[in-house]
Amino acid sequence: MRVASAVDEVSDRLLTAIAVGDFLPGERLPAERELTTLLHVSRPTVREAVARLQALGVIEIRRGRNGGAFVRDSWSESSGAAVRRTLLPRWEEFEQLFDLRGLVEGMVAATAARRRRPEDLEPMRESLAAHLAARTPREEQAADSAFHQAICAATHNPQIALLSRDLLTRISLGFPIEPWGKGERSHHHRAGQGHTALYEAVAAGEPERAEEIAREHFLISAEMIRDVLARVRAGEPT
Repeated sequence: MRVASAVDEVSDRLLTAIAVGDFLPGERLPAERELTTLLHVSRPTVREAVARLQALGVIEIRRGRNGGAFVRDSWSESSGAAVRRTLLPRWEEFEQLFDLRGLVEGMVAATAARRRRPEDLEPMRESLAAHLAARTPREEQAADSAFHQAICAATHNPQIALLSRDLLTRISLGFPIEPWGKGERSHHHRAGQGHTALYEAVAAGEPERAEEIAREHFLISAEMIRDVLARVRAGEPT
């Protein structure tokens, strides 16, 4: 792959990841070294791609100890084209991944309900409470991640957690971060209801109910990505 085409692809993937809410306004992108590992490209490629996003006004570079590339906005004039180039050629694969993820996360939840120990429930309760009390999309996203990590941990099988993370990474364009859209409150409310029901099923040791709830719950992320693509196809602002 030529360096120029690699830069194009990484730029498009970053713009799309921001558009679907992998990275929210005010959030710092992963460091250059981490991006090279996640995206399997060279550091010069990442550096040039990030510079493009800065030129588009999507991110800003802050210097100093707590510096880095921070998201300024979830959308720019270039985002729609980037989303189309990134998602449309692989849309059949994405739909297959959405289906597979629902099946796998259902299995994860059912296994957690069968194997959870009393000490596994506290991290779930803490992250559930944090999610329900969250005041910003970034707080919601962090609590959501902690909750699902606690569910995976309750399976007591690290390979299951790795499988869950791998599917999330593939759906999220190489980033192991749950798509969060624009942080719509309707999504937050629906996710909170799903978390509460899932916790109750796991705590009660009801694998069939936990599986059904998890499969429904993970439709939210798929719907967010479908919604972004639909609005791009329709030429609407996102």
